[in-house]
Amino acid sequence: MKRLGIALLMATPIVDVLLLIATVMDLQRGATASLVHGIAAIYIGASIAYGHQMIAWADRYFLYWFKGGENPRSRKVYGSEHASRERGGWYRHLLAWCIGSLFLLAMIWWIGDAERTAAFFNLIRVWGIILGIDFIISFSYTLWPRKVPVKKMK
Repeated sequence: MKRLGIALLMATPIVDVLLLIATVMDLQRGATASLVHGIAAIYIGASIAYGHQMIAWADRYFLYWFKGGENPRSRKVYGSEHASRERGGWYRHLLAWCIGSLFLLAMIWWIGDAERTAAFFNLIRVWGIILGIDFIISFSYTLWPRKVPVKKMK
């Protein structure tokens, strides 16, 4: 089973590159950039930033569902530990945005037609707004930590 996991993990970058090549080829043939083309860059950024974490999550749940392993649900965390996890999640999101945006900018440069690639600029902008909202939420826990819930007695 471990070999299958390693093989799938090694295949991920190959799938990423094939997706990017297919996207660039379609754009070079004269297609106007759309959200569908941009999703390729988002996928690559997310798979690089979150890839190992997603594979580890899938492995834990596979072991739980099919091999009788321990329940992978993580315990709820509060206070500074929760704030730290939230910040870490935002840093991964920032990494995904940087990688995805670099791919989008590279495709804009490669195609060399601002009209045909306008959707990519819009995608970078909207994703940047989402990243900003995520920043506010994630870092708010640093200022106002999540408190342990108080259990009511009946």
